[in-house]
Amino acid sequence: MRLKDKVAIVTGAGSGIGQAIAELFAREGARVVVDDRYGGRAQETVERIKAAGGEALAIEADVSKTEAVEAMAAQALAGYGRIDILVNNAAVGTGDDILHIDEADWDAGLAVVLKSVYLCSRAVLPGMIAQKSGAIVNIASVNGLTGLGEEAYSAAKAGVINLTQNMALKYGRFNVRANVICPGTIQTPIWQPQLEKDPQIFERLIPWYPLGRIGQPEDVAKAALFLASDEAAWITGVTLPVDGGLMAGSYRMARELEAVTPEG
Repeated sequence: MRLKDKVAIVTGAGSGIGQAIAELFAREGARVVVDDRYGGRAQETVERIKAAGGEALAIEADVSKTEAVEAMAAQALAGYGRIDILVNNAAVGTGDDILHIDEADWDAGLAVVLKSVYLCSRAVLPGMIAQKSGAIVNIASVNGLTGLGEEAYSAAKAGVINLTQNMALKYGRFNVRANVICPGTIQTPIWQPQLEKDPQIFERLIPWYPLGRIGQPEDVAKAALFLASDEAAWITGVTLPVDGGLMAGSYRMARELEAVTPEG
């Protein structure tokens, strides 16, 4: 078991990527603090973990709020005595074109996606520094690496990448590591509104991916497990795309160029 006797907090773990990470960490021996702003979802994940023989604690917390984050960290310490791993996964997608997105939606999106990483990291770092060990894994997005629309979400995810790099530089001397994962399109419940409008959206996106499929939450969970484990003990400040090859280049353009026969 790669996380035996470790204590991990996973935010936004009531569904999708966060749930997959929490369940995999538990299978690998971690005691998992499952956070979600909807307590029922957090409890559902905990019940799934316990049914599989793992150990977990459900916490309902809005990680964009200072008081909620401080209470979450205090509950984790009261329950398990230490915090070894933090996975900042909580996110929302709000709005698109900056000419039309409501200012309140912009602020709310940045608060959940970016401010939460600051607040949660600030809450756990003193303990990690004191014990001279810790791993922070932040879930950003390929949207933070290039222009793919959803401006508020994308700008916040780009901020997560830079914040992770700065934490890696500043706290590495305390043996605290910080890395960031940038998933591509992952089939999670967050896509439901788009699916209702366009049931074929995944099929239309697949041709952009060299590996020929849309990602699953478990694809991201496995990468998070590696970065949180001692197998990645000499890895910090890394931005890891888990994206089926999307960021390697323009796959559709490459395919179309292959079909062009140069003249003469």
